[in-house]
Amino acid sequence: MDCIELFKKAAAVMQTDIRYLELDAARKENDEDEELQNLIGEFNLARLDMNNEVAKDEHDDMQINRLNQRVNDLYSQIMASEGMVRYNAAKAECEALVSHIDAIINTAMNGGDPMTVKQPEGGCTGSCSSCGGCH
Repeated sequence: MDCIELFKKAAAVMQTDIRYLELDAARKENDEDEELQNLIGEFNLARLDMNNEVAKDEHDDMQINRLNQRVNDLYSQIMASEGMVRYNAAKAECEALVSHIDAIINTAMNGGDPMTVKQPEGGCTGSCSSCGGCH
């Protein structure tokens, strides 16, 4: 079996990891949350209105400020919602998992022993030049 097939199998196993399952559940919950979806829709419309006003040759700075405030208020409401808080926490956990996997792959591709790679602390940037040490 080649490495691509092994990585595909590993990716399928990753989708059974509790961190992935939590992210998937949070995503589905948010998709079904009508109030949250309405806020997201309002946010998108307000952002579009603001972009349209900014694009005008003679735009109204006061209107842009009002629209910008509306966009910021809606964004804050969205991000403070229970569903988004849960989703963002789960997303951070999955990103840490992917960073760990990335560190393993980078170590192997640089000739190191992938079995010695420990969970990166503080998040892997993918650049070994800024690395605090993942192995």
